[in-house]
Amino acid sequence: MATEIFVQVAILLLTLAILFAIQYVPKKTVKKHRTDHRATTQSQRHLTRATHLLSRAKSNPHKDQTQTLAKTAITEIEKALSLSPKDPTPHILKSLALDLLGHKGSALRSLDLALASTRVKSLPQRERVEAMMRRAELKLAVNKRRRVDSAVMDLEEAVRMSDEEGGAVKTKAFCLLGECYEFKGMREEARQAFEEALKVEPGSSLARLGLERLSSS
Repeated sequence: MATEIFVQVAILLLTLAILFAIQYVPKKTVKKHRTDHRATTQSQRHLTRATHLLSRAKSNPHKDQTQTLAKTAITEIEKALSLSPKDPTPHILKSLALDLLGHKGSALRSLDLALASTRVKSLPQRERVEAMMRRAELKLAVNKRRRVDSAVMDLEEAVRMSDEEGGAVKTKAFCLLGECYEFKGMREEARQAFEEALKVEPGSSLARLGLERLSSS
């Protein structure tokens, strides 16, 4: 008798567990999905506004208006970050805004956060390459002597990753790399980098100027 009661109770508990799984778990999953989707949509809306503001800021000839637009863009970017803290894109846009404000050190830190993000591989390859080149430029602007080796590492990786991109992106990466080698006194490596830039873009004035400097010195 006791065994039968135990079996019936077990069956009842199992039935309740199944009903709970059917009724509660899917609803919870759907609710979480809707919440995540809503956050992503709102984040993208803020990033779109920030991108538009930054575009206006870069093309504005008046410094005070440029700074106002850049600060407003940062406000939108911060809202996006609060919704999607692991997304590298807001950090990249924030770096651009900070650079427009003249805060190169802070701009560099934002790019460090973007490129260290666990989701950086979700970025299109071109955007990753451009972010690495921009970080190299900021490193050189902040402290060229101390950071040139680190900048070289970024640029060598950018060149490697830009194999499929070609065009202006790869040319710029080679030219920046050539300038870094030139600064380090690595003349042959610099020459090779500028020559590689010309192979990609024969009309590159930066590459030609680099080779002229090396020839005249």
